[in-house]
Amino acid sequence: MLTFLGVCLCGGLGAMARFVLNVSVQRWWKRPFPLHTFIINVIATFCAGIAAGASVAGVVPHSTYLLFLTGFLGGFSTFSTAMNEVVSLARSERFGVAAAYLVATMVVPIVCVALGFLLVTALR
Repeated sequence: MLTFLGVCLCGGLGAMARFVLNVSVQRWWKRPFPLHTFIINVIATFCAGIAAGASVAGVVPHSTYLLFLTGFLGGFSTFSTAMNEVVSLARSERFGVAAAYLVATMVVPIVCVALGFLLVTALR
């Protein structure tokens, strides 16, 4: 029961962190490319890779992994928003930006997870 409540609390904290970062980036970025969501997902996937590496290496207990990955990063990252932004860009006939954003949103997070995982396992 405590793990459940912890994941819920961490998810709320992740959502609040996403909101603050989202608003902060949107204030100075005024271009069609949704940089705010992209930055959030890049940070989240890099951190997910670090968390996975730490879990596999036995550096953190599984409950901590759940709190951070499922809770905080689950609330912080936002794949569904990214896909909605791709569709919105396409509907606005910004096909080049939509395509670039889609490719970047699919490729860069995979690289970030791998880099985060490799960073932790290389330091072990």
